[in-house]
Amino acid sequence: MTSPRMRLVALVIASLMVLAGQPALAGSQNPLSDSFDRAAAAHDVPRDLLVALGYAETHLDGHGGEPSASGGYGLMHLVSNPTSKSLEKAAELTELPVAKLRADDAANILGAAAVLRSHADALGLDETARKDPGRWYQAVAKYGNATTPELARLYADAVYESLGLGLEARGVTVKPQEVTADRGDLANARDLNARAAVASTDYPPAAWVAANSGNYRVSSRETSYNIDRIVIHVTQGSYAGTISWFQNPSAAVSAHYVIKSSNGAVTQMVRDKDVAWHAGNSSYNNRSIGIEHEGFVNDASWFTEAMYRSSAALARYMCDKYGIPKTRTGIIGHNQVPGATHTDPGSHWNWTTYMNYVTGDDGGTPSWTTTVDNAAAGFTASANWGTSAYSSDRHGADYRFADPVAASDPAWFQAAIPSAGNYRVEVWYPSDAGYNSSAPYIVAAAGGNQTVYVDQRSGGGAWRTIGTFALNAGTQNVVGVSRWTSGTGYVIADAVRISRL
Repeated sequence: MTSPRMRLVALVIASLMVLAGQPALAGSQNPLSDSFDRAAAAHDVPRDLLVALGYAETHLDGHGGEPSASGGYGLMHLVSNPTSKSLEKAAELTELPVAKLRADDAANILGAAAVLRSHADALGLDETARKDPGRWYQAVAKYGNATTPELARLYADAVYESLGLGLEARGVTVKPQEVTADRGDLANARDLNARAAVASTDYPPAAWVAANSGNYRVSSRETSYNIDRIVIHVTQGSYAGTISWFQNPSAAVSAHYVIKSSNGAVTQMVRDKDVAWHAGNSSYNNRSIGIEHEGFVNDASWFTEAMYRSSAALARYMCDKYGIPKTRTGIIGHNQVPGATHTDPGSHWNWTTYMNYVTGDDGGTPSWTTTVDNAAAGFTASANWGTSAYSSDRHGADYRFADPVAASDPAWFQAAIPSAGNYRVEVWYPSDAGYNSSAPYIVAAAGGNQTVYVDQRSGGGAWRTIGTFALNAGTQNVVGVSRWTSGTGYVIADAVRISRL
């Protein structure tokens, strides 16, 4: 098999139309959703795209008007720092006070819509073009204030990924949608989702994107200093935004690694041998590896299973490499650094889960288990999924494959769950360089679907745990493999194993 060329798409379903200045539709019970409707109508911006942009930035949490690490305010992350002034631009366009744009959700959304529309106007999008969300891709990329084309693409892809998969946050809903995104010149930018493009020499699964040389100190660790600590941080911002901020010469901060919430992707920005400025304490900077995690301290929704597992794998690798104890003495939070003024990773960070993953403890012996192969009666998939026995790493006689495309179109593994409780979910897939770099596994958990992204280019031919989930009792579709991904290569659906803990 060969890897197909990926088309980034995002789907559009008709959104609620509210005329600028008119009250919300009768019966509406969500002021935040109404604010998105009004702002989209006022500035002729696709409503669902506006929501997806806010979700990619903050998960629609304004954080009480407190700024992000890069000086972004509100749930739409209007930025005011030495090099980016989208907050001030929003004030100019809307004639609203900066203080209101910072702290008021409705004003913040309106300001973001105005800024996004100004980018569309600068790109020459006319009334017809503005009705196609795919034509807004480059305007979205400009909104992200990225320092390089590759980061602009990373930022815009995250927004369109949320649009395509759908989302629900704070009562605001976007259903899965499909539209072809027009990347323009950014189609030629390096795709950081295809992490092998420029790999880290210190940690092979990571991409390498250098921080600005003024944001860290060149050193010769472990000759000059022994590395004996890992410090866990939370970015107080988005993945793409943090990478961009560490490339900004005015930041005066950096970390060795940054980890993405949705799929656990890792970017290294400072070589292990060099001293990143992350701990706020020169002694701890000299002796530690800093790992930043996308998200905000006060919002648990950012701390996904994929993030925990990816970060734990990185921490375990660093511990083995440098002889760091795999304990809470060797792995600490930023809040534990002497003299720290930061609280990250905060009370929502699950240290027990994280340390279990670092040490290899997946959570106990199962009391019940079932395996569902793609050839079993409990497996269903559309005719778009082909069948192959190409790889000897397969589970059973064959496995299913499909191109990553514009819609979810999941293949589902059904199981009879004996009772409500916590279950470990494992997946089996054959790995190949032509398989997907970020395959979305959807788990139908009791509290709603959860998505875990897996790099199917490696780690195949064995059971791989994607997490522990609360499941409802009954016969149901439990695990799906979606085709919607910004990763490249065939998406594979082979087998799953579900175990009661």
